[in-house]
This record gives sequence, C-alpha cells and structure tokens, in this order.
Amino acid sequence: MIQTYSTTIRRKEMDAVLTCMVDEKIGPGELNTRLIQQVRDFIKCDGAVALRSPAIALKYALQALGIERQSKILISALAPAWQYQTILSFEMEPVVLDVDPSSALVTAEIVKEGIEEGGKLLLLHESEGIIPDLSSIMQLGIPVIEDISQSAGAFYSLKDENGQETEKKAVGMFGNFAILGLEERDVLTSGGGAVLIAPNRREWLVLKKYTDDAPKTDLLPDINCALASVQIKEYARNESSRKEIYNAYQHACLSGKHKMLSREMDDASTASSFPLVLESPFKDVKQYTSRKEIEIQPAFDGSVVALNEEVAEKCIHAKSLLLRCAHIPLYSRLTHSEIAKIVKVLGTLP
Repeated sequence: MIQTYSTTIRRKEMDAVLTCMVDEKIGPGELNTRLIQQVRDFIKCDGAVALRSPAIALKYALQALGIERQSKILISALAPAWQYQTILSFEMEPVVLDVDPSSALVTAEIVKEGIEEGGKLLLLHESEGIIPDLSSIMQLGIPVIEDISQSAGAFYSLKDENGQETEKKAVGMFGNFAILGLEERDVLTSGGGAVLIAPNRREWLVLKKYTDDAPKTDLLPDINCALASVQIKEYARNESSRKEIYNAYQHACLSGKHKMLSREMDDASTASSFPLVLESPFKDVKQYTSRKEIEIQPAFDGSVVALNEEVAEKCIHAKSLLLRCAHIPLYSRLTHSEIAKIVKVLGTLP
C-alpha cells in the first residue's frame, strides 16, 4: 500500500540527529542559533526565534503585537485546529472565515467582512502551499500573522498599476510576523516545533524583548534543530522532486472529472501536497484507490471546520472542501514505479 504521507527524512537528516545525540547536546543551544540564521537566510528576514510549537510561536507574536484579551482574531475555517484552540486558550475570540472554493483560501473580500465583525488581527493560513492575493489583504490595514508552514519557499510578486512585476519576496515577509511550522506534515519538519519570523528590524526589536527572556522550555531543542537544518539545506532538491511529481499528477487529471485547486505554479506556490476536489463521493474514490493499493486521506481532516459543527454550518464552502477534497500521495521518497502507478489511477478515478 502506498501511504498518503511520508516525511522526507534521508540519511543526512539521520546523521545530523545522531551526531547531536552522540555529542550529548540535545537541549536548546548552538544548533538552535544556527537554525535561526539559516531561516533568516532562507526567508531574507531580519530576525527569528526557534520554538517548541506553533502555539508557543503564536503566543509570542500576539504579545509583541500587543493584542489584548477578548480581542477577535480572524482565522480560516480550513486552518489547522490548533489555531482555534490556542486563540481560545489565550482568552481571545476566534472569528472563523469561510474560503474561496476555488483556492481554499480566504480572500481580501472575506477578510473585510471579518473586520466588519470586529476582527483585530488576521492569522493567515496559506493552505496547501497556495498563496493568496497578499497585496490586497495587506491593504486592508489589519495586523497579519502569516502561517507559512505549508508554503515556505514560495514567492509572491509585487506588481505596479500596469501589472508589471516590481519585486518578488518570499512568503513570510508580508505580515507583521510569520509562523513557520516544523510539524510532521509541514513542508519543512523538525519532528515538531516552529520558527517565529520577524520580517523587518522594527518588528524584530519588539519581539526580541519578549523572546530574550523566554524559558528554555519554550525554545526548540538542538536535536530537533539538527533535523530542521538539513531539511532547509535539502529544500530545493526536495521541492524540485515534488513539483515534478505534481506536474505528472496534474497532467493525468486534466482528462478526468475531478478538479484541482487554483494555484500559480513555478515558485509562486509549493508542492507540499496534491489536493484533488472530487466530484464523486469520497468513500467511493477511496475504495477504488484502496483496491489499487493507494491510500488517500481527506485533505482538511484536522482543520477548524472538521472539529467544529457550528463552523461547518456557517462556512459552507469550507465544509464542502472538507467532504470532497482528498490528498493524493505526494512526497519525494516515492519511487518511479509508484509515481507511474498513481498517475495511471488518477486517469481512471470513478
């Protein structure tokens, strides 16, 4: 059976972790500092801090922004459920937004409606590695924390009034802060953790006041940093492999009845996954792929809408994608024969 998910961990990653263990330096230390510098070079940001979880990263970002208790925080219905749960734990109110069904993203128009409901900050999840219209969203004037856990490595082009590109910046450089999750299924992984990114010096100086005194229990241990460090070094190769597979899948699906989410390719999105919006019942397609020894899973299982019935009733587009969108296996460890098998099955899905 070809599994839906597999972390891209090779000998280099294992050697780095083993070396860390042999040196008996597994707590936050030198490798934590080295990882931060790698992220700064990777994103071209001014400052960053490596922490034990995305929830801890969100805590420090909210502190640096001075967001008060009871404030309304805007999040996508397809964002991971930890965002909803963490906001509640901070005694703030999550305002859950529906998505554009073609991209699975919130749009400037949707965010504007959330602002009219009293939203004070947007936690912007860039689902499936797809990049929203960042220029339009930033023009709304609300503080933004980008979640680039699935989109890290992608770029967004700034354009003039004639539509000509004037500048290209890495995602994570548009909001007030950005959270780069390093969890198991993120585009980069350390086995768990997150890097909180401050794009510019102004934001970094404020954030640094809080993180300089952070307890060691909030900081990412070196043993995790060792894994993440190699992941960043190998990102270009791994992403190139994933995009080759993505393109093969995309071509196979063109003649079928099922749809792909709308995205720009090249470096304007990441191939962190291959989500397919099904026109047939999910269980029928899953039974068919299982007979072919290929496992598929709901793409948005574990999202806010999946765990909250009230949200599901309100956010009809997100609920539809929850029920109909499937993840097809896509990771660089797939062999040529496995890729060929999946391509063949994609062309014959019921």
